[in-house]
Amino acid sequence: MTSTFGALGLPAPLLTAIQHIGFKTPTPIQEAAIPLALQGFDVLGSAQTGTGKTAAFGLPMIAKLLDDPKRVGLIMTPTRELAAQVLSTLNPLLAGMRIRTALLIGGDSMHKQLQQLKMRPRIIVGTPGRINDHLDQRTLDLSAADFLVLDETDRMLDMGFGVQIDRVLKHMPRQRQTLLFSATIPAEIEKLAARYQTDPQRVSVGSTVAPVAAIKQEVLHIKEGEKYDELIRQLYDRKGSIIVFIKTKFGAKRMAEKLEKMDFKADAIHGNLNQNKRDRVIRAFREKRYRILVATDVAARGLDIPHIEHVINFDLPQCPEDYIHRIGRTARNGAEGNAIAFVTPSDGRLWHAIHKLMNPDAEGKPAPSSNQRPQGQNKRKRFGHDNAARSGSGSRKVSPEKSGRRKSGFKKDGTKLGKRPQKKFSGGGARAASR
Repeated sequence: MTSTFGALGLPAPLLTAIQHIGFKTPTPIQEAAIPLALQGFDVLGSAQTGTGKTAAFGLPMIAKLLDDPKRVGLIMTPTRELAAQVLSTLNPLLAGMRIRTALLIGGDSMHKQLQQLKMRPRIIVGTPGRINDHLDQRTLDLSAADFLVLDETDRMLDMGFGVQIDRVLKHMPRQRQTLLFSATIPAEIEKLAARYQTDPQRVSVGSTVAPVAAIKQEVLHIKEGEKYDELIRQLYDRKGSIIVFIKTKFGAKRMAEKLEKMDFKADAIHGNLNQNKRDRVIRAFREKRYRILVATDVAARGLDIPHIEHVINFDLPQCPEDYIHRIGRTARNGAEGNAIAFVTPSDGRLWHAIHKLMNPDAEGKPAPSSNQRPQGQNKRKRFGHDNAARSGSGSRKVSPEKSGRRKSGFKKDGTKLGKRPQKKFSGGGARAASR
């Protein structure tokens, strides 16, 4: 195992920048991918979210641009948030190197982007749609862009960007180096790699379908009408920053408004927000100006905020892989995190698909979500180790003074919620689910 970035073959200016930033040792994906990329190989890489993939492709790209001042690098991502996150990770590494950058994303000012392009950037980060807009308007020249990175490629295909990626690549040199990174490598990604890459070196670090072990997971089988009250209980009980995932844009906006009325510090991020508003919401959350971020899947990838401690899946995602990316917003960079999923009787198929993805060798189905149980009692199962503060069973009362709860209760109509449902816990490893 390599113990330092210096052993990877990176040039001196980059090693100085790495030392200044405070990076100590390369992560496994960086250790595996960087030497191959520096040797000029195409790379097909997969790793869990939050494992340092941006530096795994960003460092060799910068090294290649330092070696040849005529080269240009292009990084495409599925979402605006991920593009902005990638560039914010790369910028500190470029300090003093005179390599200009451009961020080309939808919802952002075209005038600002045109000003960036006039400065002849050598690293261009963007989403396929906006990159094509500039190509169509002939404000972007990719004839020298012979270093290509496709990040979160599985998500780009899920979002229907395949045709737009093809259009972009027609404007790039045929002789190029292509690094393709994805959290999962299904058959569609392998076909794409065969089209876009030449003899790619496959790099896979850890399981791409299992959450990191530091995430303590819990599934709560619950009736649809009980979800909101249970969410409020969870928000009172949990400390630290929280992301609540909601299925629809309208639902996310409405939920954030309801939580604000309950005196929670909350805001929402979803696809209907323009880029400036999205940036403000994420910046405020990063700066801890509010504690709860209500989000659609637009935030499931590319949101790298170390202080996120809890992920609550109020609604399950329609795509099983998105569950992995959602809960990957916590336990970043070696920290621990917690995740809970609300599973209603109508979620049976979705939860079975998620369980099967995370536990491919498991037999049978997870515990059914339509259990017969007394009214108001939720069946809860926890996998991973428990927090000491939440271990045990039985009902528990939390005083208003300790919880911050209004003395009159926390339903909108002023009525109190009943006693906390009795909790049933089951042990098991980090990858176990309710069976």
